[in-house]
Amino acid sequence: MIEAHTREWWRATLALCLGSFTVFVNLYAAQPLLPDLRQAFDVSTLASAMVMGVATLTLAISLLIYGPLSDAIGRGAIMRITLLLAALCSLLLPLAPDFASLLMLRAVQGLVLGGLPAVAIAWMGDEFDRRAMMLAVGLYISANSLGGIGGRVLGGFAGEYGGWQASFVTVGLVSLVCLMIFWRLLPPARNFKPISPRLDVALGGMASHLRNPLLLGAYLIGGLNFFIFINQYSYITFRLSDAPYSLTTQWLGMIFVTYLGGTLGSALSGRVAQRLAQPACMLLGIAIFMLGSLVTLSPALPLILLGLTVNAFGFFFCHSMTSSWVGRQARTARGTASALYLVFYYLGASLGGLYLEPFWKGAGWPGVVLASWLVLGLTSATAAWLWRRERHLTAPG
Repeated sequence: MIEAHTREWWRATLALCLGSFTVFVNLYAAQPLLPDLRQAFDVSTLASAMVMGVATLTLAISLLIYGPLSDAIGRGAIMRITLLLAALCSLLLPLAPDFASLLMLRAVQGLVLGGLPAVAIAWMGDEFDRRAMMLAVGLYISANSLGGIGGRVLGGFAGEYGGWQASFVTVGLVSLVCLMIFWRLLPPARNFKPISPRLDVALGGMASHLRNPLLLGAYLIGGLNFFIFINQYSYITFRLSDAPYSLTTQWLGMIFVTYLGGTLGSALSGRVAQRLAQPACMLLGIAIFMLGSLVTLSPALPLILLGLTVNAFGFFFCHSMTSSWVGRQARTARGTASALYLVFYYLGASLGGLYLEPFWKGAGWPGVVLASWLVLGLTSATAAWLWRRERHLTAPG
């Protein structure tokens, strides 16, 4: 097994972080463009938000395929091929003649974007020892947040000067460069043990994971937290594009620099987890997330940005812990276990807009914060339950 801080560990971790960055650059480049897309195609707020929602929905569906497939045939080829297809989709999006075609291409892009997230942590579980994996997952999740920042900032700036079409072209070209580096850096797997690709074996693995309460609790925490987090960012773009803020696409893209809070939170999570139980870390992250949501109620733009930064720190701190918890608790079919976690995660992202929309229409941003607290209260209770369950299972006697 690869140990932490060795040359091979750094090479593999850098490759997976770069792959993660590429995935999320492509997924989130559209988010600061939502007000522009709403205007360009003359669609509603909810319809324009589906540019994000449809991609995360198909990404979630694809994970049900990639996870079991990777358990049968290996993980490296899946990551390389799907990253290439995702970059090509970004280059095709500017050619969409109408809104329906744009949504269809985003749906296809979501299907291929699921390849790396579905199997990256399972790859770590196969190749890294326990300490190396916990540290690598924190860095990997940091790259998620950096990809989210990069996609939105690139999308925002390119959209400001070249229209929404330029945003997707820019992201596609950057992705191809990242892919070439990823392809060269990722070392071959040495400890992968294939599982029969039979459908009944795959379904049996899924059923086994879903019956495990320690995994199911983590799935619910990840899905419901992301249900809120990513859709808060969608609705904040509508809030800040209207008066009195009236931010343009360029500056809407810059608000996602607040994701740096998540980069810090996920990078620190592995160290904190060496002192605290992982469910306790999940609970701490959710509490920070709830605090940041309250801060965003301020009418002052600097305080709104501070609140979003605190949100990102808390969310990604918890997400890192929950992801590594799944890799640790799954004894077999790790690819399937990780994929199921991300199915819940991205289904949450795709459905959260439907949940927040009536709160937004009825009470504006305070309604969004109220809706967020209702869900985060539920995930806090779930993390507390996992903490109690773990202490019970590890108690002497």
